Amino acid sequence: MKALFLALLSAMFLFCQCDNAPSDQIPSPGEEQAQTEDTLRLATYNVGVFSKSGTNTTNMVAAMAKELGVSALSMNELDSCNTRHNVFQIKLFAEAMGGWDYTFAQALNYKGDGSEQRALAVCEFRDFVFCSTHLDHTSKNAQKAQAATITDWIRKTYGNTDKPVILCGDFNALPNSETIAYMKQEWTILSPLDFTYPAKSPTKCIDYIMVYRNASSRVELHAAKVPTEFKSGDVKTASDHLPVYVDVTIKAPSTSQN
Repeated sequence: MKALFLALLSAMFLFCQCDNAPSDQIPSPGEEQAQTEDTLRLATYNVGVFSKSGTNTTNMVAAMAKELGVSALSMNELDSCNTRHNVFQIKLFAEAMGGWDYTFAQALNYKGDGSEQRALAVCEFRDFVFCSTHLDHTSKNAQKAQAATITDWIRKTYGNTDKPVILCGDFNALPNSETIAYMKQEWTILSPLDFTYPAKSPTKCIDYIMVYRNASSRVELHAAKVPTEFKSGDVKTASDHLPVYVDVTIKAPSTSQN
């Protein structure tokens, strides 16, 4: 099954090619062993509208995603036919990925009035739910409120199910921040706390992959990494953020669960 989900600009982009296994069994750079057939490689990447370096990095990022062999990928900051990029970036990226399906939900009218809106993209599959978001970077109070809104919605929607919920994205929050402390009350962080921003000389960890508590025991973590070297691209020019991935297995639900 192929699916692609996007919320534009400062929200998130989410796609995957999922039959509970990566489309390409390719180890990431520096790894000696590829994923097994039951392993999912879940990744998040703020791609900076494919132009933070001044050049179009769409094809580079697609090549890097293929090299990683991602099963599902959340991406932040994409444009759609606005005054900055008069193209539908998600369509071009899907084509670069070999014709993947896609959809989107708009989060901001570029150069519009008012505060920047945030959104949560959700894609549900047979064995897990994959979500993507991008939290506020100017107001810590707004950021924490957004985290609470997301958590409340996940609790009401999936809190009583046995299907793991994976949340990815650029949280604009450090590991010791109030926002992350709040999230850790109901979420388990799967990704490493290695620096993810800025890509050229990273000093902050602000991009995360986490799982909601409802079925976190069903998610077995095998590896977690912030890759910094690729054969197919340069992370220092691909974006101002570094990508993050985890390798997980979704275990069968316990017979005691409803």
